[in-house]
This record gives sequence, C-alpha cells and structure tokens, in this order.
Amino acid sequence: MSAADPLTDDLLERVLERLGFSQAPVIELAGLEQIYAAWCRSVPFDNVRKLIHLHNRDTAALAGDNATEFFEAWLRHGTGGTCWPGHGALHSLLSALGFDADRGIGTMMASADPPPGHGTVIVRFDDNRYMVDASILHGSPLRLDEQVVTGVSHPAWGVSCEMRDGRWHVFWLPLHRPAGFDCRLEYFGATREDFRKRHELTRTWSPFNYSVTLRRNRGDAVVGTVYGQRVEIHPDGRITTVELTREEQLRLLVDELGISEELAFALPQDAPTPPPPATRR
Repeated sequence: MSAADPLTDDLLERVLERLGFSQAPVIELAGLEQIYAAWCRSVPFDNVRKLIHLHNRDTAALAGDNATEFFEAWLRHGTGGTCWPGHGALHSLLSALGFDADRGIGTMMASADPPPGHGTVIVRFDDNRYMVDASILHGSPLRLDEQVVTGVSHPAWGVSCEMRDGRWHVFWLPLHRPAGFDCRLEYFGATREDFRKRHELTRTWSPFNYSVTLRRNRGDAVVGTVYGQRVEIHPDGRITTVELTREEQLRLLVDELGISEELAFALPQDAPTPPPPATRR
C-alpha cells in the first residue's frame, strides 16, 4: 500500500455522508463495490478547477493536488478533477477506510505511441487485483486477470480488459471518441510525489487545458460535456451529441451536472486545443 494524503476523521465522515453512507463500508470486495459505485455516481471527472487555475495564472500547486483540498472543493462546488488529482483523492479515501489501495500509471492509447499520462488506482484482496478508475468511471471494480478477458458489463460505461504483450489493456468509451480506445496499464506502486510531478507537467500542455470536459454517471447513463457539446451515452448504448452555446454549456454544468454557479461562471471561454509541443512545427 503506497502512502496517501491523510484525511481527518471529520472530513472522512462528511465525504462518506455525501456519498450516501451512514457507516464505513466493509473491507472486502462487496464494500469496494459499494464505495466505488457511489464515487462513480457522485464525483465527476472534470477539468473545471484546472481551467480556472490556469486562466488565473495561479503558480500554486494545481487544483486538487492535495486530497483534503480536492474533497473540500467537491463538497462545496460538486467538482472532481482530472486523472492525477482524482486518483490521488480516491486513493486517499480508500486507504483511510482500510483498503489495500495502490496508485498505478497507465497510457491512454488515443494516438500512435503516446507517453504514459494516466493515473489510476488498484485495490488488492489477497492475490486478486481490482482497478477502480476515477476517470473512466466504470461503475464496478474491474478484476485484472492475466489468464482471461475480464470486464464490467454495462451498455453505457462497460469496459473489457485483457493481458497483451505483458500488460493489461482496458478498452473503454471516452465521450470524445465514442468508438473507444485502450488504456494500457504500465505499472503499479507509483508514489504520491510521482502523481504530483506528473500532474505539474500537465501545466504547460494537456488536452484538458483548453476547453471544459466533464463526465459523470447519471442513473444508467453517462452524461457530460466535451469540445462544446453535450454528450450522453444512453442506457441502451446509443450516443447522442448536441452542440451547445456558451450559455447552454454553463446551464448544463450547473443544472444537470451539479457544478456550483460560482465556479461554472468563473470558467474562461473554451479555446481550441493545440497539438502537443513535441508535434508542433
């Protein structure tokens, strides 16, 4: 188990209450299923606070780097975070509850030969490992098995996982790429500082530095916004997209996706995403 940002008893109690728990879940697979399902319903993957942070040219640590600060913002504003702060916070929550949680590093295979740029969380029970991802939000812990293909069966947020070339590949459906692509798991045992350093490296360029992205599970659907669109993966697997005006986007964030007006209306205008620095000519 890697070291986690500590949570006070008071904060842990408030987080559990917001997630719908009157008492802590049991430290077994059933308890992990309950807490992860509640996270997927309640904590979005989003870049709202990061965009505001960058727009304000804030030189402090990026929003959510500290788990306490992440959860206080979620309790007040309904925000989550991108992969590094989101998984840092999830790791801290699970560790505080007593689960054997570990940070992992992955690669989103959205292009040819991308660098590792994804954080995740793994929970161990004896010899079994389960992935609980705060970005993919696959609703139920995903068992990692070297011998067989595993998965989470759901039309909107289902995933599948298989070992190829010595590494697990998790196939999922991003809102901006409905055909899906793999998240390749590189290694486990990353430290708190690994996450923070990788998060800080995204300050200069990241696909989440320019326009609002938010994904959350709503009922049996996935609802969110990306590249100025409202995107929904319906319970039967259908995907619909609607172009949004700036006003419509802000109302979506507040009225449907649970972001506070204070932060939604502090967001800068969406901007086009430039290519990564290494590919610029």
